[in-house]
Amino acid sequence: MKQVLIFLALASLVLGSSALAGSDEDVLNQMLNEFLAGASVNDATAHDRFWADDLVYTSSQGLRFGKAEIMEGLSADAEAESQEPETVYTAEDISIRQYGDTAVVAFRLLGTLQDDSGKVLEYFNTGTFLKREDEWQVVAWQATVIPEAE
Repeated sequence: MKQVLIFLALASLVLGSSALAGSDEDVLNQMLNEFLAGASVNDATAHDRFWADDLVYTSSQGLRFGKAEIMEGLSADAEAESQEPETVYTAEDISIRQYGDTAVVAFRLLGTLQDDSGKVLEYFNTGTFLKREDEWQVVAWQATVIPEAE
């Protein structure tokens, strides 16, 4: 009987921690999708919430910068916020791997141009999220262009 109780206690701990990981995964997935919707319209609030102050961002063009540079670029584009988006960003093939208060989120980013061409730009993105004071934010980001099929 004692062994059964110990087993049940251990099982509830394991299942409980899995449920917590699942809820964090749900939060990260929702956070990514909300950010991409905001990024499509240059929403500074979405960017401010998503990126940590100590962000290291490596762009698909091989440039490295931080949150301050991203926010400066958004300030310069403030009037574009009220217009229709030029590109709508969405994510596919999202993979979330959580390691305690750290998570790696990898996905295929699709940038659908809103002009007559309907062209879709594709990137592989990988973000490292850190949970601080119960809030997830991105501390590192890597974007890589997926070449167009010939």
